[in-house]
Amino acid sequence: MQIFRPLLAGANWRDRVVACIGALIGILLTSILCAQIPLPVADLPLLVAPIGASAVLAFAVPASPLAQPWPIVGGNTVSALVGVAVYRHVPDPALAAGLAVGGAILVMSLLRCLHPPGGAAALTVVIGSPGIHAAGYGFAFAPVAINSIALVSLAMFFHRLSGHSYPHQAAVPADDRDTLRVAAGFHAEDIDRALEDLHENFDISREDLDLLLSTAEIYAREREAAPDRGAISV
Repeated sequence: MQIFRPLLAGANWRDRVVACIGALIGILLTSILCAQIPLPVADLPLLVAPIGASAVLAFAVPASPLAQPWPIVGGNTVSALVGVAVYRHVPDPALAAGLAVGGAILVMSLLRCLHPPGGAAALTVVIGSPGIHAAGYGFAFAPVAINSIALVSLAMFFHRLSGHSYPHQAAVPADDRDTLRVAAGFHAEDIDRALEDLHENFDISREDLDLLLSTAEIYAREREAAPDRGAISV
């Protein structure tokens, strides 16, 4: 049964159910809203498949840096633009598919809007229907950008009702984080050095990582100072 344990730290069944409800409402309303907007080509989809993956991030892991509004809107849109450019200039489909996804990652990284579904948006353009190819660069704006903006707007409203911060903000203000860090005994520079030494990318913001480590260090000091007290309630 270990393989069925929550994959994400801090995950619980309540949040998973809330994420399911949010994704259901978000995709449903995004579809309804986008159906009211005329598309430049008749057979373009009202919803693009990458929006489903964006919904997973926006509703299931709203604290992820990859799930924030700019990565969703910017990542999907610029990736679709990259896909169109590659499709128009690279005739070989296999090579075009690879270049589109690789180019999308590069452009998203440069624009600070890295978003995994963006790779799917770029690939959709290359392997898409004749209608998508006929729409050209317009496909990146209608329906991709419109889908993304609608989904983000709905996610912001939904998370306000469900009690999560979105766009995500660290739970503790910056001044209080400084106080926590001093109490914990390490500095922000220590976190930066550790991240540099590990040579890995982690799906958590530096601010949240700072808060998590500082709080954990304080709890560890409390436990060491009172070993007979048992578990410390949070």
